[in-house]
Amino acid sequence: MLVTGGAGFLGAPICRLLHERGAAEVVVPRQSEYDLTDAQAVAALFADVRPEVVLHLAAEVGGIGANRENPGRFFYANMAMGLHVIEQARLTGVQKFVQVGTVCSYPKFTPVPFSEASLWDGYPEETNAPYGIAKKALLVMLNAYREQYDFPGVFLMPTNLYGPGDNFNPQSSHVIPALIRKCEEARMAEEPSITCWGTGSASREFLYVEDCAQAIVAATERYDKPEPVNVGVGKEITIRELIHLIAGATEFTGEILWDSTKPDGQPRRVLDTTRAAREFGFEASTSFEDGLRATVMWFREHLDADQLAVAGKAAAAR
Repeated sequence: MLVTGGAGFLGAPICRLLHERGAAEVVVPRQSEYDLTDAQAVAALFADVRPEVVLHLAAEVGGIGANRENPGRFFYANMAMGLHVIEQARLTGVQKFVQVGTVCSYPKFTPVPFSEASLWDGYPEETNAPYGIAKKALLVMLNAYREQYDFPGVFLMPTNLYGPGDNFNPQSSHVIPALIRKCEEARMAEEPSITCWGTGSASREFLYVEDCAQAIVAATERYDKPEPVNVGVGKEITIRELIHLIAGATEFTGEILWDSTKPDGQPRRVLDTTRAAREFGFEASTSFEDGLRATVMWFREHLDADQLAVAGKAAAAR
């Protein structure tokens, strides 16, 4: 079994779960050895591994800021990786191919909850459209390959993920790790306030990463249809409500300010998860409160010494 992106935030728990389920061999290619945006490198990877099952998780992705700064890179990298990996899977006779897409592929003003039937009813939210459209194009590719070559590809669309091991880099992180870091650093430095992007009115749905891993493995084992499948919890929370929960979890007691010159992103985001429950029995099991506590704890355990020193100096200077 080949798992691209298997060392990443989502890939690592998937690989652990696959091993627990008895997978004989799980191969995780490293970028230093195989550049998945290069057709020859991908051909070499498949020649070396000869997988029967492929889970394609590898992606270049980030939060609103990273999407605004890298629209061309995000489109090219995600399109190229998927294009080459799917083609080599077809050429080498892979028996099952699982493509992990994104909720960012949905139209900006999709009726909530997002139904898979609405996927083509408009253009995605502008800041993440290049990434979302690149991923959605791979759904078209998989369906075309299924029709012409009987290629066994399936397409899953997880909602926003969070959990231990997430990316907390302030330049590229998504909203939950970004806000956890912002609150934690402000608390340690005894800052009187933090400033968040947008108005706080947008809503999002968040899925604990371990739950998402369970869904993807279940779909790998039990799902084989051309229709895309949402993977989520079916509940939304506004960013304003979210930051108050995170402030509580991190014990930050300062004022929360909003910079309305920054974008909110998609106005609302919550998925209809009926199809995942019906087709492969998935239902998220981790409460948001438990998942958030685990994520804050992980961040505190992995906060580097330099960051602690900077926060300590800032507090001492007050």
